[in-house]
Amino acid sequence: MTDPMTDPKAGVEAAPLRRTLPRPPDRFAALGAVLIVLVLLAAIFAPWLAPYPVDEPKPLEALLPPSGAHWFGTDQVGRDVLTRILYGGRTSLFIAVAVLGASALVGVALGVVAGYAGGWLRDVIMRVTDVFLAFPALLLSLALAVVLQPSVNTVILAIAVTWWPWYTRLAASVAASIATRGYVDAARCLGVPAPLIILRHVVPNSLTPVLVQMSLDAGGVILTSAALSYLGLGAQEPTAEWGLMVQQGQTLFTTNWWVVTFPGLAILVTAFAFNVLGEGLRNALDPRRVVK
Repeated sequence: MTDPMTDPKAGVEAAPLRRTLPRPPDRFAALGAVLIVLVLLAAIFAPWLAPYPVDEPKPLEALLPPSGAHWFGTDQVGRDVLTRILYGGRTSLFIAVAVLGASALVGVALGVVAGYAGGWLRDVIMRVTDVFLAFPALLLSLALAVVLQPSVNTVILAIAVTWWPWYTRLAASVAASIATRGYVDAARCLGVPAPLIILRHVVPNSLTPVLVQMSLDAGGVILTSAALSYLGLGAQEPTAEWGLMVQQGQTLFTTNWWVVTFPGLAILVTAFAFNVLGEGLRNALDPRRVVK
C-alpha cells in the first residue's frame, strides 16, 4: 500500500480531491439557525402564543412560582413572565434589525464610495470613521442615551451611531479590492458612469462580508440594548423588553428566581444563536478555508 503523503502520483491526484470535497456541515451553526428561527416565530406569533395579556397586572397573583397556569411564573405585579418574554422578543429583535439596517445602510454607502473613489474622499471618510471608532462603543451609546429621553427609539439611535463605522471600514476595504479588478476596469473603459459601476458591480460584491458581519453583530446589539434598558436608559414600562425585565427582577433573584432568570436566559440563548450562526457563515463563505 502506498502512502499518499510520500507517493508522488498519489499526492498529485489527492490534492485536487481534497480541495473539491464539500465542507462538513457546522452543527453549531445549524443549531444557531434553528434557535433563531424559533425566536423569530415566537416573536412574530406572540399575540397568538401568549397565554395572557401582556400588560394586565393582577396583584393577587404577584410572584407566583412556575406552574401549569404560569409556566414561567409571574412578576411583581402579577403579569405572566412567559407572555412578557414573548413580547419582549419582539422589542429586542426590532431593535437589532433597526440598528443593523441603519448601520449597514450608512456604513456600506460611505465605505463603498471611499473604497472605490480613493484619494482625498477616502481620506476624509476614513478619518471621520476613525474619530467614531476612537470612542468605546458602549460608552458612546451610554452618553447619547443619557442625553436623550429613554425609549426604544433612543436605544436604536444610540447604538446605530456607534455601529456604522465598522461597516464603513469593512465595505471600504472590500470595495477598494473590487475597484482594481478587470471587469471594473473594462466597465470604465466602456464609459460606464462611476455611480452605475458602484451599483452594479461594487455594491453586490461587497454584500457577502457585510451580511456575515451583520449576523455576528446581531447578538452584540441585543446585549447592548439589554444593557441600556437594564440601566434605565432604554425601553420603559409598560414596554416588554428583556433587559428591562432583568433590571426589574434583579433584587428578587434569591427569593423569586424566575422573575430574572427566564429573561436572562432569553438574552443568552438569542445572543449565542446569532454568534454561532455568524461564525458558521464566516467559515462557510471564507474562500481561504480548505477542507483536508
